Amino acid sequence: MRIRTAVPEDAAEVVALRAVVHPYLVRGIESTRRMITEPPPGEEWTAFVAEVDGRVVGWASAYRNTQTSAPDLGEIALLHVHPEHRGRGAGHALLDAALDHLRSIGARRVLTTARSEGLPFAHRHGFTPSREVRYSALDLRPVPPMPQPPPGVRLLSAAQVDPRALYRLDATASPDVPGDVPVDAMSYESWQHDVWHNPGFDREASTVAETAGTLVALSLVKRDGDRMWSEFTATLPQHRGRGLARLTKQAALHLAATRGVRTAYTSNDEANAPMLAVNDRLGYRPVASQWSCLRELT
Repeated sequence: MRIRTAVPEDAAEVVALRAVVHPYLVRGIESTRRMITEPPPGEEWTAFVAEVDGRVVGWASAYRNTQTSAPDLGEIALLHVHPEHRGRGAGHALLDAALDHLRSIGARRVLTTARSEGLPFAHRHGFTPSREVRYSALDLRPVPPMPQPPPGVRLLSAAQVDPRALYRLDATASPDVPGDVPVDAMSYESWQHDVWHNPGFDREASTVAETAGTLVALSLVKRDGDRMWSEFTATLPQHRGRGLARLTKQAALHLAATRGVRTAYTSNDEANAPMLAVNDRLGYRPVASQWSCLRELT
């Protein structure tokens, strides 16, 4: 086994590994290759793979969290090892590589996630579990009906709107998303990289609600083949309580299904009761849970 920095040519194997360990996550080969080739601006992002006999059997990425005012926060995303190669030190080695990178960029605290079976590993390495995140799935067969907007509300696809207006809506609605650290709006440059120019972003299925010429709610879709991920669904604070989050999400699901998507996935903090209620009404069912975990970095 050896640990090395990920390269773009790893993308297909990384996606295949993720499908085994985290089948409810959606990021295709092109999106993964781009993430390795063109890391998000300002995050000092890098990724590592564990390799055995020339095959990728483990992965972890490490970067600076640029979407929070919490100081010196680094993140380790999706540290995972193929089930057939666990118990041989790959996870420990990947964690060491990720922590060394975070130290090199000045991080003092580390945020990561772990499934229930990974919590003992997290505990052994100094992480304290914090918040539970629910992952849910929805079968889009038959195609969900297209909802009818209430008077004064118009539904548009992301392809029909100015990306800067969509960014402003996203940035205004995101700061009160539940989490371990405060969420600050990302820069427009970072948003373009993560969302608008992402190879998996489905601009035709992603849906926004407009009223009186103002975008007030959105449901963004990222797609890989016949699977989709609800990237973000939200409503401006002053327009909440009108059913607009459910309206835009159902419209996005309908449009994605008519374009060949068969299964939709999403995730929510267990404290986010309004969105959990929306998903329950749309028919989503839980498929997995993960816990956020924090530790100091010395």
